[in-house]
This record gives sequence, structure tokens and C-alpha cells, in this order.
Amino acid sequence: MTFLELAPIAGAAGTVRLPGSKSISNRVLLLSALAKGATTVHGLLDAEDTRMMLGALQKLDIVIDMRNFDSMVVNGAGGIPCKKMDLFLGNAGTAFRPLTAALALSGGSYRLMGKPRMHARPIRDLVEPLRSIGASIDYAGNEGFPPLAIQPGSIQVKGHIQVRGSVSSQYLSALLMALPLAGGGTVEIVGELISKPYVTITLNMMRKFGIEVAVNGWKSFDVPGYSYVAPKEIYVEGDASSASYFLAAGAIGGGPVRVIGVGQDSIQGDVRFAEVLAQMGANVEIGADWIEVTAPASGKLASFDLDLNHIPDAAMTAAVAALFADGQSAIRNIGSWQVKETDRITAMARELRKLGAAVVEGPDFLKITPPARLNAGVAIDTYDDHRIAMCFSLAALGGVPVRINEPECVAKTFPDYFVVLDSIAKR
Repeated sequence: MTFLELAPIAGAAGTVRLPGSKSISNRVLLLSALAKGATTVHGLLDAEDTRMMLGALQKLDIVIDMRNFDSMVVNGAGGIPCKKMDLFLGNAGTAFRPLTAALALSGGSYRLMGKPRMHARPIRDLVEPLRSIGASIDYAGNEGFPPLAIQPGSIQVKGHIQVRGSVSSQYLSALLMALPLAGGGTVEIVGELISKPYVTITLNMMRKFGIEVAVNGWKSFDVPGYSYVAPKEIYVEGDASSASYFLAAGAIGGGPVRVIGVGQDSIQGDVRFAEVLAQMGANVEIGADWIEVTAPASGKLASFDLDLNHIPDAAMTAAVAALFADGQSAIRNIGSWQVKETDRITAMARELRKLGAAVVEGPDFLKITPPARLNAGVAIDTYDDHRIAMCFSLAALGGVPVRINEPECVAKTFPDYFVVLDSIAKR
């Protein structure tokens, strides 16, 4: 097993320029491919998940000028040109789910597969709505899970397409982005819609490609049936989920720490992680495209009890920040953690306990009571989950060495994470 030994970090201060947002990057890539015309994409995230999407689109005969990730040209085909292909998508949910919907409505034969964990992540709540409008999708392994076998269907949208909103907002986003290929339609949410900020990203990106979706009280969405049009040029803002680690480092380690690439003009919900830090007593300043955090004057963060359904990824960072709070903290409405890269509720509870925390876990919550001092020399298992590796690196700010097992998993979204963390670390 590979591992990385992190030395104790005495404090944190400095400036970080964020990599591009994964959520925005993969949406932009897909919509650029489905649009008519060429789109120059600036600031695309260079990481495993985006490379999965890029590779898949190229196999599907989308022509992409790969000069570099700071500026590349996607030559949109107005749909999917290739009508038969097998695709391996690793554990990239932001590639697998949207491509499932787009390919199911493209009139071709496709097989979609991924890593074992992807084959354990449910997809029935996307497949069934697609089947309801005539898509032909079979489970090639276990019922309700990838891999998937897609054949040409007889697509006909009549009435409302119902999709459950309580498991993952990616199912809704995938349907919304694909529906223009079927002439549009109305998607109706069954139950609670979680992670609304990620749906907002989808709606913003679709708007940039000429599709204005009508939102009816977050209960239904009317998608028009005209084609995507290339905006000619589009910029990917920094990754707000990645910003959370450095902002938390500023709150825990003194600061100031400033991140550049997200701010008050951001379309990503995870910028609201700054509000969590503010509730914990940290000093937060926000500009148009930057956020800066300094530790509270007392040097001690306050405990919290919050519903963090709207920021499920950054909520993991809040769980580790709770190790530095003045009492028990609670993170609620995070049931979606169970179907991510790993079962994050179980995994986070296990690793927090290693560090000495008392943790109560439930199907959609964690209650975390910090120890008087973190246990030293703990080996954090990462479960091939990039966000577990990154958020638990912050434990080194407790003045103890920390071992991160299989640190290479951060390549999924932030290959240089540990180098960047070291650039703001005081030792």
C-alpha cells in the first residue's frame, strides 16, 4: 500500500489559486459536444474525472483540439456521432450519469462500465425515467447498478418524466442535459430534491448553451426542445469543493488563507462552506472571485449543529473541522454520502474515531465530539475516495503527524493537492 506521511503543521497562511471545478468542467465538456459549433473552453480541470469524460467523448467521435487544459476547442456535433462504443468511465459519476442519459437518447448501441465501486453505486433512479420515455437500457451485471448495455430505443416523451430526488441530484442533472436530444419535456421530482446547488450549476451551464429551463418551485422542470448552440467561448471557475480544505486550514491554523477562483459571483453551492466557518467563529471576507479566512481571535472554533444537505462534499471538510471545535458538532441530512465514492458516513466515522473523536453515526447524520488532543501517528484509510484523503490531511493542523494511505486517489479531482497544501503550511 502506498502512503504519505504528513508532518505536523503549526499553522496555515497564504494564497491558493484553485483548479477548475469538476462539476462545471464535465458539464461544459458534454454540452460542448452536444452543441452545434465550436466552443473554446478555458480553465478546464486537469484530473482523472475530466480525462474520463474527454476520453469518452473522443471515442464517440467528438473532435477536441487538445492543445492544453487552459484553452481547448470542442467541436460540437449537435449530438453523438458514434453509434456503437464500449466506454470505461472509472469512478467518475459526473461522467457516467450524464453520458448514460445522453447515449440512451442517441439511437446507438453502447456499453458503459467502470471501477468496482462504480458498479456498486445505484443508477436505477436514472435508468427507470429513461425507460419510461422509450430508452432501451439493460443492467449488464447486478439489477439496478452498472455496467449498462444501451440499445437504440423508441423515444417518445409524453406527459411528465418522474425522477426521485432524494438519492442524488446527478440523476436529475443528467436528464435535464439530455432531454433536448429528445425534443424536450417536463421532469417532475418525486420526494425531496437534495443538493439543489448542483442542479443550479446544471441550469446555469445549459443557459450558456442556449437552453433556458423553466423551474417550477423545484418540483418540476420544463426543458425546451431546441438544440444546444455553442457559446464560442466559456470559462470554468475554480472548484469550490476544493476551496473548502484551504479555507478550513485558515480557520484552524490561523491564516489568513485566501483562495482565488471562487467568490460571491460563483455559481457553485459549496462556496457556502464559508458560512459554516463563519458560524464557527472564523473571520471570513469574500470578493467577486476570492474568499479569505482567518481563525477567530480566541483561536478556538465554535461547535455547530447544521443541515448541510446543500453542500454534501464540503460537509466532509466540516466534519474534520469539528475536531477543532469547542464541543459536540452535528452534521445532518447527509444521506447521499452513502452512495458516493464510498459509503462516506461509515468511512468518515471510522477515521474520525481513529483520531480520538467520539462519533455517533446514523443513516443521514454524524455527531462528532472532539478529543482533548488528536491521536498522533494515525493512518487514515482513504477508500479510493479523493475527498477523504484531502479533508483528513487537515488533521495535521492538530500538531500531530498523520499518514494518508493511498494518497494518489486525489488525482480524481486535484492531482497537486498535497503540494498546494504544503505551500501554505507553517512548520
